[in-house]
Amino acid sequence: MAKKTIDQIDVAGKTVLMRVDFNVPLDDSQAITDDRRIRMALPSIKSVIDRGGKLILMSHLGRPSGDPSDAEKFSLAPTAKRLGELLGKGVAFATDTVGDDATSKASAMTDGDVLVLENLRFNAGEKKGDEAFAGKLAAFADAYCNDAFGTCHRKDASMYAVPLAMEGKPRVVGHLVAKEIQYLSDAIGNPKRPFVAILGGAKVSDKINVINNLLGICDSVLIGGAMAYTFSLAQGGSIGNSLVEKDKVDLAKELIEKGGDKLVLPVDTHCGDDFGDPAGCNKEVVDAGAIKDGFEGMDIGPVTSAKYAEILKSAKTIVWNGPMGVFEKPPFDAGTKAVAQAVADSDAISIIGGGDSAAAVDQLGFADQVSHVSTGGGASLAMLEGQAFAAVDLLDEA
Repeated sequence: MAKKTIDQIDVAGKTVLMRVDFNVPLDDSQAITDDRRIRMALPSIKSVIDRGGKLILMSHLGRPSGDPSDAEKFSLAPTAKRLGELLGKGVAFATDTVGDDATSKASAMTDGDVLVLENLRFNAGEKKGDEAFAGKLAAFADAYCNDAFGTCHRKDASMYAVPLAMEGKPRVVGHLVAKEIQYLSDAIGNPKRPFVAILGGAKVSDKINVINNLLGICDSVLIGGAMAYTFSLAQGGSIGNSLVEKDKVDLAKELIEKGGDKLVLPVDTHCGDDFGDPAGCNKEVVDAGAIKDGFEGMDIGPVTSAKYAEILKSAKTIVWNGPMGVFEKPPFDAGTKAVAQAVADSDAISIIGGGDSAAAVDQLGFADQVSHVSTGGGASLAMLEGQAFAAVDLLDEA
């Protein structure tokens, strides 16, 4: 899956159209509350402008519905301003994506200039993968670069139809996508063993394909989060008021049977009787499958935490996707903390799948002690499922 990168093509005097992930959180005053995604795109951006190329950046932000208030709420204007501050130079912003403003600003660019286009999703053609819309974007540039791993599993116009329309021109990946593909495809295709996966989160249904695929590849798959209660129910356990998917119990039984010793389930559970008041509610640790009525599981228990830490100690490759409990509500962050600590302490290649796991590792201060924190939750899950990425497959081979 190795692809040619932005550093390997000549960009001097040429215009590069780069798909980035500037889907950053904004507060009510449209100020950016976390600019990590913009900072992470800087190496690819600098690769173009430092070598005398012209760079047009395109991204989505949020999920605009077409309401008139969306124009300000989901505008990429704050990201252009922040990028200019980070680069220490002016960054132009187009108030449309393929309209008059974008066209005139693109044609006025000189070498080393950067232009950010308005939110791709303000155009219905983006989500539909529309060829006409893609053709207008493609016409802006001499080369295409995909540096948006978070949307690599989608076939949106900017991800798939644009590079398709640019056949014959250089079509490459940026630093972020190259790194993601390297870590994730190596982990799945050629893991150092023992290979341990940790899967948490609320729903078995979100992770069925991942569990299925990883049971065929991993030495151990450790389960945490609320999906553990669906497995518990499948084993005939009592789960009190815990979050559960009753329609997935038969599936959980199948996975237990298929997994055998590889599938490792919690042996104890930390429960509370009021999800809304985790600090003040009544709490108890019980054996897995022995949760009383009125109580719900909120985290793996201490015996499970110790058991998982022991398994992780000897691992050589670790993939983690999904927290072990309600990690944002102490004391029910203990299981996630223990697992994060064990991952940080291990000498394994450790890959944290985006979303909540990335946030947990960041929040707990372990981000610099793991090998790789993925920038795309859904995309990393899709890769762990063994899905092919059409948006990446059509790019130039290294």
